[in-house]
Amino acid sequence: MDVVLPCLDEAAALPGVLRALPPGFRALVVDNGSRDGSPEVAAELGARVVHEPRKGYGAAAHTGVELARSEIVCVLDADGSLDPRQLPDLVDLVRAGAHLAVGRRVPTTSGSWPWHARAGNAVLAALLRGKGLPVRDIAPMRAFRRQDLLDLGIQDRAFGYPLELLLRAGEAGWRVEERDVTYGPRAAGTKSKVSGSVRGTVRAVRDMAGVLR
Repeated sequence: MDVVLPCLDEAAALPGVLRALPPGFRALVVDNGSRDGSPEVAAELGARVVHEPRKGYGAAAHTGVELARSEIVCVLDADGSLDPRQLPDLVDLVRAGAHLAVGRRVPTTSGSWPWHARAGNAVLAALLRGKGLPVRDIAPMRAFRRQDLLDLGIQDRAFGYPLELLLRAGEAGWRVEERDVTYGPRAAGTKSKVSGSVRGTVRAVRDMAGVLR
């Protein structure tokens, strides 16, 4: 089963993430212009590596889904904050009938999820619930059937991608299920493009809010 890992300068995190993948889960690292040797690190650890020159989380994530080969596909952040060993729980939900299974982040430390990132996530999740979708996280860890997701026709290629995915899933009448997943600190030596700063969070929320218009 393919696990898409959008990647931008995550060389320090990749060894831990890739080694924690459960048996039967194959890493598909989509490099989005790393300058720290991430593609080489991933390849040396046995991952399939592809390059997406268009900048943006959505561009990397969607390219990975397009190039995946398994019927069910997972998407996971490559920064070490999420535990790949929890992916089978999400896959089981899809096999049991969910169209989309998403991880609801539960911080393991007070510093795992900065206040500004948590606040932005809460606002967007509340907007989604107002549209009838029962979620509490714009989750960076998810599982779905590949063709189902491609059929949604998601257009955003920046940070608005996860939100548009959820919006379109709701409009399509998808059964969406959340499960708690642990959310720890990023791997040492990496920096978040979103939650690492208030500016990054504001930019991400702005991109996401754009798909709500």
